[in-house]
Amino acid sequence: MPPESRTHPQPSAGDTAQTVPGASSSAPLAADQQRIEAWLTELGAQQRYSPHTVAAYRRDLYTLQRCHPGLALDALTEAHIRQALGRLHAQGRQPRGLARTLSAWRSYFEWRAPQAGLSSNPAHGVRAPKIPRSLPKALSVDQAQALLDRPRLPPPQTPVEKRDMAMFEVLYSSGLRLAELVGLDWRPLREDGYASHSWVDLDEREATVRGKGGKTRAVPLGQHAVAALQAWLAVRGELLPAAADANTRAALFLGARGRRISPRVVQLQLQALGQQAGLPLHVHPHSLRHSFASHLLQSAQDLRAVQELLGHANIATTQIYTRLDFQHLAASYDQAHPRAKRRTKDE
Repeated sequence: MPPESRTHPQPSAGDTAQTVPGASSSAPLAADQQRIEAWLTELGAQQRYSPHTVAAYRRDLYTLQRCHPGLALDALTEAHIRQALGRLHAQGRQPRGLARTLSAWRSYFEWRAPQAGLSSNPAHGVRAPKIPRSLPKALSVDQAQALLDRPRLPPPQTPVEKRDMAMFEVLYSSGLRLAELVGLDWRPLREDGYASHSWVDLDEREATVRGKGGKTRAVPLGQHAVAALQAWLAVRGELLPAAADANTRAALFLGARGRRISPRVVQLQLQALGQQAGLPLHVHPHSLRHSFASHLLQSAQDLRAVQELLGHANIATTQIYTRLDFQHLAASYDQAHPRAKRRTKDE
């Protein structure tokens, strides 16, 4: 993760007193804010949640306060949670956003309940509206090869170009999430208060990754990913500042300013490469994760293995790729089978 993820951003006035009616004059609500910030600090510093996620959770919890401005969070019941969720739904909040908000509330109370002596988590039994399952947007095999083989572009020459190719090869080779990619270290490091959670081992051709919920998994690194990483590590020192802290010294991927690369830079660089490669669609890091899963499932037909490599806690999350695989097969059938298409009136 980028250095910013290890210390949570301080709430602005808009996050606190202005967003929570009466917060500045209510001791219970002020105490709630202190507990919220303590929890967010733990997420950022200890569990290494991204700044984006921490900021979203802050908004979600202050939203819950606004729904019940006269009550402390410890006093909320399941009925209060349902009422707050229903109010957001009536305001037009979409099911996916409601599910994320409810997840933030549930996670906070899981952390808070033992401290406050609450008998239960008031958000535990509440369910968000069902989310329509849309198919992930994956590249075809030809599109993935066009992106990474760069047939329309010269081979990578500069440190930044070599870094980018290493990042994208790793994304496609191992199916990492964006946050997992930027959190990789080039080797395990424990010094100056810093301890690695994710790193690559080129000799073993694998990466150890700490993913969602602090779960650690091992993922393979393919031949092209290892070669790209070796090319990048050979020039990585050109972007590493002389006076770097432990987090920066450990970081596998560095930005142009010599710090651990930010997720936004990865997104922009991949989007630019997709345009240069002439792909007719927007390419983002999760596209490569989806492509990894889809292409592996098409070849291996091992759903459990794909679940393990992706780090999915529930196999139902992985099963969506079987629908994508069937869609691919159906398209091939429509193109190849002589009786797949209906005749038109003009034929």
